[in-house]
Amino acid sequence: MPDYQMFKDVDAYIADHFIVDDPALDAAEAAAESAGLPNIAVSPVLGKYLYLLAKLMGARRILEIGTLGGYSTTWLARALPEDGHVVTLEYEPKHAGVARANLDRAAVGPWVEIIVGEAVASLRELEERGEPPFDMVFIDADKENYVNYLDWSIKLCRPGALIIADNVVRDGRVLDPTSNDPRVQGVQAFNDALAKNPRVEAIVTQMVGQKGYDGIALARLRE
Repeated sequence: MPDYQMFKDVDAYIADHFIVDDPALDAAEAAAESAGLPNIAVSPVLGKYLYLLAKLMGARRILEIGTLGGYSTTWLARALPEDGHVVTLEYEPKHAGVARANLDRAAVGPWVEIIVGEAVASLRELEERGEPPFDMVFIDADKENYVNYLDWSIKLCRPGALIIADNVVRDGRVLDPTSNDPRVQGVQAFNDALAKNPRVEAIVTQMVGQKGYDGIALARLRE
């Protein structure tokens, strides 16, 4: 059997070596817990990973689908240049309120627009208002709509953009073709759609750590 405690211990070791103490992020986690938000934000290690990917991309415009308490949003916004912009979509007004306070506390609020509402409708709104194309997308919301989020990400991104989706392994349950869990079914459909879509070149990477066993998808929108 996998040694999940070892995974958590190594994750803590990585965080201790590569992530400095950060009062703003610590306060964001505490505020989310105090407000009763679900404990499903990215880990500090994945947050740093997203930050570095955005830096490596030279991303100026980032779209995030699923804000929660703004923890991952903070990492993404910190990777931006002075003229950068994050648009993040959140279904729950309460979550959006917690996120706004956390982003302002972290001094990245001016770079972040939070849109509250059903994400597919918000993505349609972005298209209708002629939003400039995005350089990077991070998908971390309801798994049942992941295929829709992939389609909209492709529509709203520039060629060469990076699309990232979290939680696409589900503790290995993606291997079960008989699963009746709609979240598992959603990521199974997403992984199939991602693998078959000629507009992208992609891979899924397994990940372990303090959040358990899961994985992320990385996709590049073809020129």
